[in-house]
Amino acid sequence: MKIESPISFNDFLKIAKSNKAVCFYLSTPKCNVCKVLKPKVIEIIETEFPEINFCYVDLNEAKEISGQLSIFSVPTILVYFETKETIRASRNVHLEELREQIERYYKLIF
Repeated sequence: MKIESPISFNDFLKIAKSNKAVCFYLSTPKCNVCKVLKPKVIEIIETEFPEINFCYVDLNEAKEISGQLSIFSVPTILVYFETKETIRASRNVHLEELREQIERYYKLIF
């Protein structure tokens, strides 16, 4: 899986608009919870939802994105379906709930 990393808000919007479904994982390199959670989220996306693209956003590099999207805690997971933010999960992310939410929309789109 190729992981894109947008730095500007324009790059973020281009990715969201050019893909039918995208999962954005927003965090910082020093966040230990983020380091543990990220591979688990990638595994869920790769194995169960192969049509969803995955993007990692380093908020230390992409401050404009965090400001435009009102991201106040990490990790934050945003899932876009057909250019619209459909799912937002922050800080305490329950993986099974996230998987169920994604599956609900994924079945409708794909």
